[in-house]
Amino acid sequence: MAQKAPAKKTMADDPRYTQALQSYEAGLRAMQEHKFDKAKPHFQKVIAGPAKELSDRANVHLNTCNQHLERSTATQFKTTEEHFDYAVSLMNLGDYVTAREHLDKLLKQAPKADYVVYGLAALDCLTGHVEDALKRLDEALRLNPQLRYQARNDSDFQNLAEDPRFTELLYPDPGAELGATDADLREDEPA
Repeated sequence: MAQKAPAKKTMADDPRYTQALQSYEAGLRAMQEHKFDKAKPHFQKVIAGPAKELSDRANVHLNTCNQHLERSTATQFKTTEEHFDYAVSLMNLGDYVTAREHLDKLLKQAPKADYVVYGLAALDCLTGHVEDALKRLDEALRLNPQLRYQARNDSDFQNLAEDPRFTELLYPDPGAELGATDADLREDEPA
């Protein structure tokens, strides 16, 4: 009888390869989520592993992570206004995801900064979040009514130009505020 030849082990059967593959995939997921600091150790594990092909790919991704991490440490801001200007420049470049990350950070640091709320309203409008844009613009105008004049000529709000709610925010009825105040005074009077 012929003896059966022992089965050859493939790379996929090697537990070290499987572990390297899992680290590589985890690194890719973190990188896609722009979590470069979390992706970096995964790629480093792959590079130290047994799979040459994966190691080469991981090395390319590790270099990309290092470049992004260097850039993020280079963007340290001295003032809130400087940080805001950077976020606006990202919006102007069309990098809405990163711009939102920066504006959200700014909002946590300075929740009553009218220009930050205004910037988020503009970003919401540019990204098609009309309801959020209107709410944030209303909030920004309550914080600083002078922003009305800027919003009237701001091309970032052109998606809202035909929306009557937008028009009401920018051109409020001056008599409505006065009328509401008179009605409030009558309610406070004794009967």
